[in-house]
Amino acid sequence: MSNTLLKSRPEPGDTPDPPDGGDPDARDGTAANTGRTSGWLARVKSILSAVRWNWVGAALACTIIAVSMIVLYNVLSDIALDEIRTGLESIPPGNLVRAGLCVAMAYATLTLYDWFALRTLGIRHIPYRAAAMVSFTSYTIGHNIGATAFSAGAIRWRIYSSWGLGLVDVAKICFITGLTFWLGNLAVLGLAMLYDPGAISAVDQLAPAVNRLIGVGLLVGLAGWVAWVWAKPRTIGVKKLNVRLPGGRSTLLQICIGITDLTFCSLAMFMLVPAEPHIHFFTLAGIFIAATLLGFASHAPGSIGVFDAAMLVGLPFFDKEELIAGLLIFRLMYFVVPFACSLTIMGIREVVLSIRRRREMERP
Repeated sequence: MSNTLLKSRPEPGDTPDPPDGGDPDARDGTAANTGRTSGWLARVKSILSAVRWNWVGAALACTIIAVSMIVLYNVLSDIALDEIRTGLESIPPGNLVRAGLCVAMAYATLTLYDWFALRTLGIRHIPYRAAAMVSFTSYTIGHNIGATAFSAGAIRWRIYSSWGLGLVDVAKICFITGLTFWLGNLAVLGLAMLYDPGAISAVDQLAPAVNRLIGVGLLVGLAGWVAWVWAKPRTIGVKKLNVRLPGGRSTLLQICIGITDLTFCSLAMFMLVPAEPHIHFFTLAGIFIAATLLGFASHAPGSIGVFDAAMLVGLPFFDKEELIAGLLIFRLMYFVVPFACSLTIMGIREVVLSIRRRREMERP
């Protein structure tokens, strides 16, 4: 016999109990609070939706570039070209070789960004060589022409479309690769802020104690992210744009990829700064990452002006001419040479594809 049949029928004058056994007044109060909360959230959403975020981002980027250009002009106004030439000659040839090897290793690690994203999304028919070419060309071209999110995405779509991937697939790949970049940056920056918060103060103009708190927050947030994705499979996004995030172990691998990439970049810069006064690697890495993020936020082509100004401000104890010489060599190694190689690779690829299409059209 069911429980329903065992229940007694209410008497005509009785007031039925609430379905959940709760107090009707309490439920009314809860409903009113929910209504007030929903109304507040609706107002916030309407305000946020009215903001033109593309204009906000553009204004922020222009502000960063303008401030950086002013700082760079003030720093360079009293420097002679002959002194920079002397600074270039002062860099030991062995350091130049080691810096070049570090840049090569950084780009070798960078090729794992797309490979990791493809495996995370379950796309296994694209080999590593194709993923490596996409990573190298998209990042080098994107870094040098600016607006990396769009320029690198366009390069990815151009190559991956020949492997049968659509715009949605490319958007997901860009999201995973961007996540790898940011997780690695947050890890290195957080560690650097803990080790030497005063060094970052020269760049962000915050008190060392504040920077140390920020570093702790970054590392705690990073640990929380790892714990969140480790607990169970996580998916973010809506409809076709939903992306299943890497699990706990995969996220640790993702963070290691980002850290390795940034470590080699920082080592290359470490080989090119003046030998005196001595600076610890973690101190330089923190300043380097902060300068890199400012350049990335500016969307300036090659982060030119922004990255250089941040490095000059963050390392005021070095001889300016020698530091500028090291920055010029780094820009040549990390930006100019890879950019030329990427343009060559893309040009050769387009020529080969054009020849293939012409041959296919000429076949009977």
